Amino acid sequence: MTETASAGLLAGGGRIRGTVAVLRQRLPFTSSVVLAMLLLAVATGALWSAAEDRAAYPFVAYGLPSLEAGRWWTMLTGPFFAVIPWYYLPMVGSFALFAGFAEWQLGTRRAMAVTIGGQFVSVLVATQFLALSRNSGWLWAERMAGSLDVGFSGGALAAVAVASATLRPPWRLRLRAGLCVYAGVAIIYVGTLADLVHFFALALAIPLGKRLVGPRGETDTAGPNVREWRLLIVAGLLLLTVAEVVMFLVPGDGPFGSADGVSLTAPELAILVLLVVPMLNGLRKGGRVAWRWAVALSVFVTLQGLAAATVIGLADVFGGDYDTAGLPLFFVDNLLWTVELIVLVAGRHAFRVPSRRRLRRHAQGPGVALARTLLGRHGGSTLSWMTTWPRNTYFVREDGRSYLAYRRHAGVAVALGDPIAPDGTAAATVTEFAAMCENSGLVPCVFSVTEATVAATAELGWQHVQVAEDNVLDLADLEFRGKAWQDVRSALNKAAKQHIDFRLVRLADQPEPILAQVRALSEEWMSGKGMPEMGFTLGGLDEAMDPATRVGLAVDTDGVVHGVTSWLPVYTGAGQVGGWTLDVMRRSAHGFRPVMEFLIASACLAFREEGARFVSLSGAPLARSAAGAPTRTIDRTLESLGRVMEPYYGFRSLHAFKAKFQPRHVPLYLAFRDEADLPRIGLALSRAYLPDVRLRELAKLVSSSRGR
Repeated sequence: MTETASAGLLAGGGRIRGTVAVLRQRLPFTSSVVLAMLLLAVATGALWSAAEDRAAYPFVAYGLPSLEAGRWWTMLTGPFFAVIPWYYLPMVGSFALFAGFAEWQLGTRRAMAVTIGGQFVSVLVATQFLALSRNSGWLWAERMAGSLDVGFSGGALAAVAVASATLRPPWRLRLRAGLCVYAGVAIIYVGTLADLVHFFALALAIPLGKRLVGPRGETDTAGPNVREWRLLIVAGLLLLTVAEVVMFLVPGDGPFGSADGVSLTAPELAILVLLVVPMLNGLRKGGRVAWRWAVALSVFVTLQGLAAATVIGLADVFGGDYDTAGLPLFFVDNLLWTVELIVLVAGRHAFRVPSRRRLRRHAQGPGVALARTLLGRHGGSTLSWMTTWPRNTYFVREDGRSYLAYRRHAGVAVALGDPIAPDGTAAATVTEFAAMCENSGLVPCVFSVTEATVAATAELGWQHVQVAEDNVLDLADLEFRGKAWQDVRSALNKAAKQHIDFRLVRLADQPEPILAQVRALSEEWMSGKGMPEMGFTLGGLDEAMDPATRVGLAVDTDGVVHGVTSWLPVYTGAGQVGGWTLDVMRRSAHGFRPVMEFLIASACLAFREEGARFVSLSGAPLARSAAGAPTRTIDRTLESLGRVMEPYYGFRSLHAFKAKFQPRHVPLYLAFRDEADLPRIGLALSRAYLPDVRLRELAKLVSSSRGR
């Protein structure tokens, strides 16, 4: 052996010993139990000879027969063995993973209590359940009451279920959904004693998780957000599909009877899998088409169950004979599909993403096409590109030369931004828009407009209130010099030292690995919010996929994306793009810390090289830099609302962050007819920004925020 090879082996051995030492130091309970399992397996020969075939098995394994015979010690001995040799791999591996995760998250003492307590309680509850139900005529309970088992899986599942309460959404829901899918399929369609123990372990641990983790627990959000609804529905459909696969491959005799006669045939199962796999991916992304297919599939299966129930009912009435084998499992299976259908309908608001073909058609539709044509011709404000986004309705003047984009909520037409119109016709456009609203029974208002539009609405006798503040950087003389730019210079220098590159791209053209990382960053950002992602003047990844939008990426030499920004074009007339507006900002919580400073500064330099005159860092809603206490009631109301929303969205913190780029401030206003319209306008704006949050949920969040 060469000296190089010897050195490599020594170094590898050193790393392994170092890893073991760290695990023993951080995870003493988990490592000790795993070591005890392996030593006992070798000492007793259970590692190569099945424990269940040994004469001593009843004196080691736990179960109702052991407890009734007074062999209480089996509760202590059983967890350290596996039924047959190859079971040691999943048993020891899952215990090391689940209990180790719990010990890492909760600490050794709490993890020991949860794991050992979860094992004892789940086994005792399972055996007591069998003791109470074995004489009821339930053949499965009678059979399970005489069985024995070994393994520490009940405690391991209880530990990971409790530790899941320390995770931030959506990871908490993902982990719990995975555990429930496993336990649900196993208990319903397989039904061994171990499956019953697992079921009770999770049924008891998940509800108690928040109390058992103590101060380490994460705060619950107000309710399932859009991504959590998608995850719940995907988990349910996955459970049902896996169940069909299990019934076909491993036909068991579980609590609801045998799977014989209930499981699908091979061709039927193949068709189901071929349908469900792309459906799951579409549902995960919030696809409208995938949701419709899932509803159709669930309705089809549910109708099968109703048809079978009708046939059985008619047979009972007319005295016919029918085979009852597998009926309980058949109806349970159909009941689960019915529940999935109900959840699909309840969560339908989470599946509004059109297909790519529909998106392309929408982008080329008459409304959007006209809007983009007029915007390019006349130019607009820094927010005007948002008028080309989906969900907008367009008011176009009779001459076809100008328009306002608006959203209709609560009987209010909320127009977005300045009118896109030739010079001198903005007031006429607003006048015609107000007349259209009056004739339609709508309350008119225009939101996030500049002083030019305020002046035009003042001619109509309208009122206005400042709702935000745009942050504009003029690029011609931009130099990152002086003390005020220290943070920005440091970000650029650190990025260069760490070999982090800036890429100005179109997101839709990026390869899938980059897109997957961008989606993950966005999901990570959303998981920390107590409320759903906002819309209206705040775009997301769907808007960033528009080919007209530019996207800044911070990518290191390993291809890891540390941060993302998206920039909307600002047309200044005659088809010219004179500037860009910042929209999406996403960063990794564990990546390059000053990534936003780096991305924004790099984009400014890149746009200046292309000939842009300015960039807008956009305005955060309900945030501004003006000093002094508000005097008007409406201003005080907006000030209070800003304080309420700050813990959830951090608009004021974001506004303060943008101040380090020394922007000039351009106030943005809400223009309205009179104060009597404000309550309805406030409700309409809340629905425009949060279309999937009900008023009751919003009021609950406001009251909880005030109580903090």
